[in-house]
Amino acid sequence: MNNVTFNKKGTIKYLVWTFLIAWVLQVVVAVLSRSGQVMVGRLLLSVVMFAPLAGVLLSGQSLSGMGWKPRLKGKIRMLFIAWFLPALLTAIGAALYFVVFPGHFDMSGEYLAANAGAEALEQLEAQGLTYPLYILISVVSCLTYAPLINMVLAAGEEAGWRGFLYPQLKAKFGKRRGWLIGGVIWGIWHWPLMWLIGYEYGTDYVGFPIVGMLSFCIFTTVAGILCDWLYEKTECIWIPSIFHGAINAAGTIPMALCITNTGSAILLGPVPIGVLAGLPMIIGAVILLFKSVESEGKL
Repeated sequence: MNNVTFNKKGTIKYLVWTFLIAWVLQVVVAVLSRSGQVMVGRLLLSVVMFAPLAGVLLSGQSLSGMGWKPRLKGKIRMLFIAWFLPALLTAIGAALYFVVFPGHFDMSGEYLAANAGAEALEQLEAQGLTYPLYILISVVSCLTYAPLINMVLAAGEEAGWRGFLYPQLKAKFGKRRGWLIGGVIWGIWHWPLMWLIGYEYGTDYVGFPIVGMLSFCIFTTVAGILCDWLYEKTECIWIPSIFHGAINAAGTIPMALCITNTGSAILLGPVPIGVLAGLPMIIGAVILLFKSVESEGKL
């Protein structure tokens, strides 16, 4: 990874294929969602995560050298960081959000009912489960097997972003600018769904959809820096994939503890895609960014 030579033609081809596939599929997902076929749309959204991997292959690039064979000797600490740090940072960010917005904290199960139907709460009661116990079970899954399961889908993105694009951008622009440019590209990749159906932030906020699009680019830039730092440290594509999967797993819990209609406050939290709840991750990414400047002798 350290001896990558910038391939302009290959990079352009990769971006064209990755965006073409993803944006077409996102439009289809939006159409399905608007027609009431939400579950089918969610399944197709999982397929979208493999667009960056497909982009690598269709642009004629190789997947070899990305670290598909786990190399954990002497790097167990990085594995633990990838597995557990997202949950810790998400918890700190959510706590910060609920301190600022205490009225948004909710343990009634409103979120579950809104997303899975009122019968979901009835099924919990029928099984003898309270909502707090449901949350506890979710926390346990978030800390144990969920990152591993989510890793499989996340690898479809990580192979394209961290495996191919980020090394190319860093070879061309240096680590600092490569990280920043890569993060913005990753964020823009999500824009069609954010515009068409309010993906991630909904539609009930000030400046929809532009503010949400820009806000999400902050998150993807931050997450991209953390993922790529782990990738550089381990040279194993599965490690940032676990981190990516762990972020997705951890993000479901603060939402389950929050009222469903927070208006423009959704831009602040309670999950890390919000600027306030995302502060712990933002701080970590900024520290790494400044360290990269020092290492490149640009202070």
